[in-house]
Amino acid sequence: MPNPTTRRSDGRASVGTFNRLAAGLANAGRSFYARGWVLGTSGNFSAVLGKKPLRLAITATGVDKGLLTAGHFLEIDHTAKVLRGAGKPSAEALLHLTLVRVRGAGAVLHTHSVWSTILSEAFAPSGGLAVADYEMLKGLEGVATHEHREWLPILENSQDMAALAHQIEATLERSPDAHGFLLRRHGLYTWGRDLPEARRHVEILEFLLEVLGRTWRAAGREAPARPAREPGL
Repeated sequence: MPNPTTRRSDGRASVGTFNRLAAGLANAGRSFYARGWVLGTSGNFSAVLGKKPLRLAITATGVDKGLLTAGHFLEIDHTAKVLRGAGKPSAEALLHLTLVRVRGAGAVLHTHSVWSTILSEAFAPSGGLAVADYEMLKGLEGVATHEHREWLPILENSQDMAALAHQIEATLERSPDAHGFLLRRHGLYTWGRDLPEARRHVEILEFLLEVLGRTWRAAGREAPARPAREPGL
């Protein structure tokens, strides 16, 4: 997190702090684009610039992620009001703000990969999907063994961001150990205490979703009608 001395009198982050985080987010976005996880204008990314008062660097809407630069980021406050930069914030800015508040995230990353889209539809009737016993799970923060069962909740997509934010908060209260969730026919949300951790979580979860998807398709299996066991139930 930025040092408090880098704050301006109006609560905005210093130019240097903003530019550093925006450049890091842009680099992550271009990398995700190259892997096919955020084609076209899909996806959005944010990082916390400061918590008191809350300030985020977040992607402007409508930006081709393959051409993403630090200049495509905005600084917003806790209401998603733009304090720095040109353009409008992502329509899903409220979801980012909710994850920062509920999970204490330092960065929030949202991808639209093929496998997250397919699996979010296939497993939507179950309310989520479980990934268990893969070595790559150890890349998730706090996971020390492959003998881990990661539950990724799946929520119905909505254009009502306020209502969706409330649903996300309620879902994560029921799944306090989840490192991410899926929006149906939409994509993956994950986060971390800082940008490097959030970026790692994207890479780990996208890898696992592709493994699960390819295995599921190869076996000709159908998605279960309901989850075998959702955390907290």
